[in-house]
Amino acid sequence: MAGSREDALDDATISERLAAELPAWTYEDGWIRRTYKTAGWKSTLMVINTVGHLAEAAWHHPDLTASYAWVEVRLMNHAAKGITDKDFALAKKIEEVVGWQPGTEGQGLEGTPADARFAYIKYDK
Repeated sequence: MAGSREDALDDATISERLAAELPAWTYEDGWIRRTYKTAGWKSTLMVINTVGHLAEAAWHHPDLTASYAWVEVRLMNHAAKGITDKDFALAKKIEEVVGWQPGTEGQGLEGTPADARFAYIKYDK
């Protein structure tokens, strides 16, 4: 339910859940965070818009910092003054959508070509 109050998770739980559920994310200064490397400004804007859409649909809004070839996403539940299940849920959805690699699924979608002119996300190996 929108606006419902949640309790913040303790540091140990946050660390355990990140390791198990979101290994590319870190916990620092009260935020869970992830930096996505992109191929350039156009790709950076697409990541920002994707995160923005997911956050607005979820009604849970991250802080974003961006530069030419990267976007940092930071999540914290301000009402709870800490990290909650909502942060994990949105981080998982962001990771699923931004990290999607269609060419690896074998379902007919090729993904962006290897040619640098069409590069998008710099996927973790």
